Amino acid sequence: MNRVLIITGSTGMAEATALLASQQGDSVFIAGLDESSCRELSQRIPGADYSAGDLREERTSEQAVYRCLRRFGRIDGLFNVAGISGRRFGDGPLHECPADGWETTMAVNVRTMFLMSRAVLRNWMDNHQPGAIVNMASVAAFSPEPHHFAAHAYAASKGAVVSLTLAMASYYARHHIRVNAIAPGLVRTPMSLRAQRDEEILEFMKSKQPLCSVLEPGDAAEAALFLLSDRARHVTGTILNVDGGWAVS
Repeated sequence: MNRVLIITGSTGMAEATALLASQQGDSVFIAGLDESSCRELSQRIPGADYSAGDLREERTSEQAVYRCLRRFGRIDGLFNVAGISGRRFGDGPLHECPADGWETTMAVNVRTMFLMSRAVLRNWMDNHQPGAIVNMASVAAFSPEPHHFAAHAYAASKGAVVSLTLAMASYYARHHIRVNAIAPGLVRTPMSLRAQRDEEILEFMKSKQPLCSVLEPGDAAEAALFLLSDRARHVTGTILNVDGGWAVS
């Protein structure tokens, strides 16, 4: 029996995970902001479905879970990928970060994860069903880089993801619900275009991420799907670095 996975977001690491999950035989439900992007991705995946809307809103997350259950009858896993860098909202060193940029970054990166996880957990708890959640953290949460990647709202939001992941894992383990996170370094996604286009940063990344100066979305996808799978059935409360060596360089 294949798994039914909800994946938030429709580009970058979310897109790579959705495509790889389908290739592995899983059923995929996409929840994201942009209608056309969600529709286009779902059309590339046999049997997939989607729900589009602002995941910062309670109604949107609840609707996504309802539509997934109506389409597939159950949910086995949730991958909370949707997020932003915050730079276009002014994120940077704390003394330069506007309050609305801070709030937007925290809302997109943390509130969406909270609302989607809550909606899925309520279904699992009501039905005494096991499940697995993987959250999108970042190596920036615990291994800051002050020169090229001083985005403090983003780092704080990913620190919150780490803390909430551990708290959830501790509480829900007795209900056979696993909660883990992946912490990528620099990945080749639409969100990281600034860094990808900066020759100085790319040169710096050769030593900062010595295993792979810019990771591919599929690298994160493989890690996430492992944590969602039965191969990781005894793994919970883990923050898995997928960072090319960033944290130890």
